[in-house]
Amino acid sequence: MTIERYTPARAAEWDAFVDASRNGTFLHRRAYMDYHAHRFADHSLMASDHAGRLLAVLPAHTSGTVLASHNGLSYGGWLMAQRRVTAAVMLEIFGLLAEHMRGEGLTELIYRPVPHIYHRQPAEEDLYALWRMGAAVCATGASSTIDLQAPPLLDRNSHNVINRAARSDVQFGPSEAWDEFWQLLTAVLAARHDVAPVHSLQEMELLRHRFPGNIRLYAATRDGRMLAGMVVYDTGRVVHSQYIAAGDEARRERLLPALYHHVITEASHSGARYFDFGISTEQGGRVLNDSLDVHKAQAGGRCTITQAYRLEIEPEHRENL
Repeated sequence: MTIERYTPARAAEWDAFVDASRNGTFLHRRAYMDYHAHRFADHSLMASDHAGRLLAVLPAHTSGTVLASHNGLSYGGWLMAQRRVTAAVMLEIFGLLAEHMRGEGLTELIYRPVPHIYHRQPAEEDLYALWRMGAAVCATGASSTIDLQAPPLLDRNSHNVINRAARSDVQFGPSEAWDEFWQLLTAVLAARHDVAPVHSLQEMELLRHRFPGNIRLYAATRDGRMLAGMVVYDTGRVVHSQYIAAGDEARRERLLPALYHHVITEASHSGARYFDFGISTEQGGRVLNDSLDVHKAQAGGRCTITQAYRLEIEPEHRENL
């Protein structure tokens, strides 16, 4: 078995593997990863068996002596082949990863696995290997998820708000008004949280043109004016709310539950298994935004977690696998 650095010459091979993997999504394709390549020192890795067949790929970058997987993505540990990657094979892959890191002078691994709701097939061999190697959880985020195959868990008040919005003159549906939404989003984030969107409008325009089937905008409008909007990332199995913003008018009329309801209903009809609201935590999970968590629960979300692991690589230490 071997581990090699990814090179741009292998982009097509990388993408084909991601598409066929058990737990990769469009975020792991090179056209998504490389849009912000100037921000990260790429150190992605490819693990192959004795016959040269890819077993797993790791989206990763380095910062000093740290190898991280991958701070520019929402998630992404080892992406695994449908076959041939057992728990024993993953232990061997992690052993080779440790050897590779020693050879590169890297002393610490920060590992952020793909949450299980995004897996097309179970793919948690990496979590077992991390435990065997002594990795420790360094961050835990509380996210909210709806299982679209289970009965909805909306509370009574949300039902009333959604029904009232349906009787109003507000329209809910897909939108191409990206400029207008980004102005709204930027203003809301600045006023309420003193932050800016992670993506610039230019970056999001680039990504949505590269992935038109995966990145969409929905809006609540009245007389052609956008009152609230939501950007979703659709992996096929999971529809994720990447950005959401509501102006003063939308907040007064409580339009967000109705916008969520529209998107969730469409996701269910598309065949998606889960709707992912995203995390309600900050500072690695040490701070919970209680009101945001309650808001998502009222819309039917229930807690799933995202985690990150830290593994120290000692120069002469050989893991007891």
